Amino acid sequence: MAKTLYDKLWDSHLVKQRDDGSALIYIDRHIIHEVTSPQAFEGLRMARREPWRLDTNIATPDHNVPTTVAERASGVAGIEDIVSRTQVTTLDDNCEEFGIMEYAINDKRQGIVHVIGPESGACLPGMTVVCGDSHTATNGAVGALAHGIGTSEVEHVLATQCLVSMKMKNMLVKVNGELGEGVTSKDVILAIVGKIGTAGGSGYAIEFGGQVMRDMSIEGRMTVCNMAIEAGARAGIVAVDQTTIDYVQGRDFTPTGKLWDQAVVFWQGLHSDDAAKFDLVVELDGSSIEPQVSWGTSPEMVVPVSGRVPDPAAVSDPVKKEGMERALVYMGLTAGQAISDIKLDKVFIGSCTNSRIEDMRAAAQVVKGQKKADSISLAMVVPGSGLVKAQAEAEGLDKVFIDAGLEWREPGCSMCLAMNADKLGNGEHCASTSNRNFEGRQGYGGRTHLVSPAMAAAAAIAGHFIDVREFVGDAS
Repeated sequence: MAKTLYDKLWDSHLVKQRDDGSALIYIDRHIIHEVTSPQAFEGLRMARREPWRLDTNIATPDHNVPTTVAERASGVAGIEDIVSRTQVTTLDDNCEEFGIMEYAINDKRQGIVHVIGPESGACLPGMTVVCGDSHTATNGAVGALAHGIGTSEVEHVLATQCLVSMKMKNMLVKVNGELGEGVTSKDVILAIVGKIGTAGGSGYAIEFGGQVMRDMSIEGRMTVCNMAIEAGARAGIVAVDQTTIDYVQGRDFTPTGKLWDQAVVFWQGLHSDDAAKFDLVVELDGSSIEPQVSWGTSPEMVVPVSGRVPDPAAVSDPVKKEGMERALVYMGLTAGQAISDIKLDKVFIGSCTNSRIEDMRAAAQVVKGQKKADSISLAMVVPGSGLVKAQAEAEGLDKVFIDAGLEWREPGCSMCLAMNADKLGNGEHCASTSNRNFEGRQGYGGRTHLVSPAMAAAAAIAGHFIDVREFVGDAS
């Protein structure tokens, strides 16, 4: 029987199917951070349980760590906020007590959970991967079934190495053709979310396919899978190909020798069969996608940089119309306003969506030899891990950013969310490479516009949104 990639991954990890539709699946890799794990460890402690398989777990703090050089030099003591410091120290203590490998705050391998997993080879093709964070779907880029779980599920996985789950439906999103110069994976996923909406993938595992996805790097695929969540799906997956195999080879946790050879043979079968049936198929023309900018308080509120803020009066659906009107008020924008007329206060390049070396290079290419606009009070570049930071510095990218007036920071989630010192002020507009833009996401009253690293870099130079293709010589 022909199977989709999701069906293959599900079936190979199914422990028990129950009559009520729920199932027990085996989990290969569990990644842990400081926000959703304290209650889980306390639950183990109270029940006098131990983790069932220590070697499947890896931990790192990311949400609460400071990103300035001065604060990080002091380690945990440099975290000023008492709640943030307590969460990080609690993770340290729990990992030490239970014997779980941790990349602690000043470990050179520390970083955002969704960056360190594939970067280290801890997340490999064919695995089931979970973490107490919805954007775990990022790991689907290497052909893994990866999704976020809740705090009680973190405890359950620690104790049993299994997860109670419901099987999802299958959706295929095909992005055909080729992307134009200056158009990136972030623009692709924003265009997808703009087309199907934030509830379009609800109940589905989305497989991303088509020529654009086949041509895309693994880091680009990570950006797309990361934001499958913003389309309402629980998981995003891309079929394994030679690009995948080349990416995972030689990483710390990747098998070697005969085990590598055996793994490659298995991985080569991790794609949907030609005759596999999907519950829903969505297609986009990659050549028609332009650089995207979100204007509202949902990722589906997105238009090309050449466009204008939509007018709620043109929408017949009363619920959608009301949401648009509320978004315009919160964002301080007017219907019909040109996207290029939106003035910006801050720029953030980072997050689990766009903080890898490819993202750093794209942003550096735009700002090289330029200067940050005086109207931008802060433009920060935050690498996703210590290893990304080291590689970027070896390539001289940090100097490019600093010379242009951008701040080069230490790794962490940073301004993606208002859980650390990096926040937006009330009413400030930010060009952000993050994945979410709801009210208050980056700080109370903060106004978040989702864009690609190249678009954010261009905005830092211009002080407002500008078509990045003007920097790469392909603007029309």
